[in-house]
Amino acid sequence: MLEPSHIAIARRVLQLEADALSELSRGLDERFVQAVETILAATGRVICTGIGKSGHVARKIAATMASTGTQAYFVHATEASHGDLGMIGQDDVVLALSKSGETKELADMLSYAKRYSIPLIGMTARADSSLGRAADILLLVPEAAEACAETNAPTTSTTLMIALGDALAVALLESRGFKADHFKVFHPGGKLGAMLLAAADVMHTSSELPVVAVGAPFIDAVKTMTAKGFGVLAVTHVDGTLAGLVTDGDLRRHLTSGKTAAIIDDVMTRAPRTVERSSLAADVLRTMNERKITQMFVVDAGKPVGLIHMHDLLKAGLA
Repeated sequence: MLEPSHIAIARRVLQLEADALSELSRGLDERFVQAVETILAATGRVICTGIGKSGHVARKIAATMASTGTQAYFVHATEASHGDLGMIGQDDVVLALSKSGETKELADMLSYAKRYSIPLIGMTARADSSLGRAADILLLVPEAAEACAETNAPTTSTTLMIALGDALAVALLESRGFKADHFKVFHPGGKLGAMLLAAADVMHTSSELPVVAVGAPFIDAVKTMTAKGFGVLAVTHVDGTLAGLVTDGDLRRHLTSGKTAAIIDDVMTRAPRTVERSSLAADVLRTMNERKITQMFVVDAGKPVGLIHMHDLLKAGLA
């Protein structure tokens, strides 16, 4: 069990960083707008760079931008001085991070950007620093106290830089109209990739679908439903649009009621909930959970073109 003092320390750190983030938010001005518009106008990539903890943050910002529609990559400032400057083109934008703004390893990168008129966005806590003066656009972070006051280890400052990088990435994402289907292209694997799958990616189609026409004899419809093995049956109009569906539960309730049915229409649920091909599989799963159902038909212009079972979503890694 944690000692109360540990929790007190954690709360102090979190409050300190939360206050600094609030200060950062209040201080945003037209320079942030300029940074976004400069990156949007660039035909090249965003070159994120820094040293030490700022370098780790720069690498994270590059990764976030690259996965959300902004071409970006990380260049280590020291490696840049030993040949990697050749990776930076005049169509690129440099985003350089340094809390103090006096990181000596950035000197060659800053000079290179100036020499070839490459836009330089500086992220620092000191406007009067070498980076602050060299930057074409200065993104100033508050000079807030680090959470680790004894050693002054980068804590609050790196949180501020990460948050400001996230703000840049999201502003760029929304300006470009970057949507979930674009995001999915860059995230095909893992839980995140699964959450971005569309209904069309996981549905059963064509001959797998359990479908009968309205007016189908009850016993024939049940045989079709049993043969397909999904525990559900689509009933369609003459034009192929969905009239209703029948589930195993519908059959059980009907049979235990003592009623008889000549045609499947007598048992079906009319106007059932359906999804479109482009619906996110995550939304399908949410609907199934909310409505306590295990199957949903996918329709196109009202016609059933696919079927999703809860098991398909589980296999895809959504739960």
